[in-house]
Amino acid sequence: MENFAVIDLGSNSCRMTITQIQADGSYTVTHRLKEMVRLSENENATDTPTLQTDAIDRTITALKSFSAVYKDLPNLNIKAVATAATRKASNQKKFLKRVKNEVGLDIEVIPGTTEAYYDYLGVVNTLPTTNCVMVDTGGGSCELVLIVNGQAKELISLPIGAVSLSEKFGLNDQVTASQLFKTMTFVDKIFNSVWWLRNGLNLPLVCLGGSNRTLAKINRRKCNILNFEDIHGYRLRDNAIYDTFNTVISQDAAGRAAIPGLAKDRADIIVGGMIPAISLMRFLDSDRMIFSQNGLREGILFEHLTTLAEQNAKVSD
Repeated sequence: MENFAVIDLGSNSCRMTITQIQADGSYTVTHRLKEMVRLSENENATDTPTLQTDAIDRTITALKSFSAVYKDLPNLNIKAVATAATRKASNQKKFLKRVKNEVGLDIEVIPGTTEAYYDYLGVVNTLPTTNCVMVDTGGGSCELVLIVNGQAKELISLPIGAVSLSEKFGLNDQVTASQLFKTMTFVDKIFNSVWWLRNGLNLPLVCLGGSNRTLAKINRRKCNILNFEDIHGYRLRDNAIYDTFNTVISQDAAGRAAIPGLAKDRADIIVGGMIPAISLMRFLDSDRMIFSQNGLREGILFEHLTTLAEQNAKVSD
């Protein structure tokens, strides 16, 4: 039996999943932990992206709390990855060295395309996604994958996310029409630069990331659905999505924090977090979203399970 821990250090949150894997390949998820660390906060305050001391301190504290959970587990295997905020930070090496010294953890900074591929693995192994466009909106980046006949045909990571857009365009509190127009125009131009996106016209969107999942949670709460946070495979039509987005942008931060299904610690970045998927839906003339609870961490798990299966097959031969 192996305890396989996956740590995903994003721009907004730090998450960990621990899975017990048996010798026959069966597995059980034993832990799911999340801390909102806002690692990318004020990272772009200067011309050179730099992780700020307060954000680093919050992240170190979160990683130490994770360590307390896994440190005594037998046969432990850890894969820790960092994404957009760490990827672009000028003080990346200094930050990773501090994590190693204080937590004893080696973190791999993965390229955006690798992040997108892990998202794809997490989705295709748990949802019937034959033809679609997958979008994962994080704190500092947005991963897109064109899935054709179940295969990742094209993938890319774009430098737009909930925290970065909110800070760049001042979307943290009340949002004006001018701010909204400027933000969506900025995002539309980025989508226009991705030549293969037009091949996804009229396809459904498969949505990952906390901001996108919030769209589903708000609607499930509105419909009084039990276990409203269980959104895996949940579908929404375009009209319901646009109505929800309209509700969110019409409120200031305090008003958004009071919306059922919207986590209070996302109230200041939720507008920026929803805009990429909303803009993409309009860009592709898509009429529905399908939500996935699984993404990068699950993709890493499925890759690991495949490797174990291949190793076992070689031993059997």
